[in-house]
Amino acid sequence: MSTIIYAHRGASKLAPENTMPAFELAYKHGADGIETDVQLTKDNIPILIHDEQLNRTTNGNGFVKDITYDELKQLDAGSWKSYHYKDTKIPTLDDLLAWNQDKQIKLNIELKNNIISYQGLEDIVCQKLGEYNMAEQTVISSFNHDSITRINDKKINIDYALLTGRRNKALIPYSKKIKAKGIHISYRLLSNRLVALANDNKLYVAVYTVNSSIAINKAIHLGCHALFTDIPKLAIDIKKRRFAERN
Repeated sequence: MSTIIYAHRGASKLAPENTMPAFELAYKHGADGIETDVQLTKDNIPILIHDEQLNRTTNGNGFVKDITYDELKQLDAGSWKSYHYKDTKIPTLDDLLAWNQDKQIKLNIELKNNIISYQGLEDIVCQKLGEYNMAEQTVISSFNHDSITRINDKKINIDYALLTGRRNKALIPYSKKIKAKGIHISYRLLSNRLVALANDNKLYVAVYTVNSSIAINKAIHLGCHALFTDIPKLAIDIKKRRFAERN
């Protein structure tokens, strides 16, 4: 199977991460999918932002959980990257799902609840995916394995995967136990043995975050189901070149 190229927070090397311009650029460059992070505002609106606090990627301060959506709409989430992106807004999950209606590319939604446990985040995200008929092309992932277990308990027909950056001998049996479809691992954990063991247990392997030609080539060579990159154009070009060389 051809390795799926997910644009990590969009084409985030060139455009402000987790914004519509970053998603648009990733799509333009031919990414197979978009990876993004979801948190909840004070009034329970699912928005796309990586950090729990606003100060790194916006002109605001404080925690996402303490800001209403109307307040958040006033923030500039683009100028930190480039003046060209001045006044870019933090998108909602609805914005992404509506944008993807005619494109139908794959989505990887990371629940950012490993530091702040947003009550009901799993239900809200799954409900939105259902409303937009986007469950089939979406994978949900989280470093919060209790969150993944809650999705399993709900018996919702959406694929989900465990995220980890730590070596753990029980990772594969645990993933099977909670019926995860795959494991999303840090690049430093990637090995031929792990990929083979996961495949033997009917689990896929996806690797994050690979931005060098060497790392991208390794992930594809080892048969990773997917990779996450800030530079989707580079990964797409490498994948095309490898395909051409085989043929």
